[in-house]
Amino acid sequence: MRQPSAGEALASALSAEYAAIYAYGRIGVRLSGAARDAARQAEAAHRHRRDALVVQLTTAGGVVPPDRAGYALPFPVTDRASALRLAVEVEERTAAHWRAALASTTGAERDQALAALVEYAVRATRWRKTAGLTPLTVPFPGRPT
Repeated sequence: MRQPSAGEALASALSAEYAAIYAYGRIGVRLSGAARDAARQAEAAHRHRRDALVVQLTTAGGVVPPDRAGYALPFPVTDRASALRLAVEVEERTAAHWRAALASTTGAERDQALAALVEYAVRATRWRKTAGLTPLTVPFPGRPT
């Protein structure tokens, strides 16, 4: 199997960022208080990373995948518990795209991928704690199960 180029790996991470932003729109409406604030901050962080990636890929002459109007969620989000479970899953899935980008990137792009992986792994842990899920951490964040 061919390893994707750095541009392809970053484009894949960008698609994951699009999906995360969409999901947080569904997550936030089912939360309140500090959890809703955390969801807003998470969505803002994903938007910031998306915007930076669009500029980066465009500047480098790479392919910028289009955003879609909607994304399939892995399960219905009907209450606080399902919203928190989805927040964990969103961070884990997005972390997986950034983990995959580590193999294709070097230098500043590799640092960028590692920073995203760490940020999303930490955020997933925080969501697990908020949801009361155990274990709070996973041995290898972003690694396919």
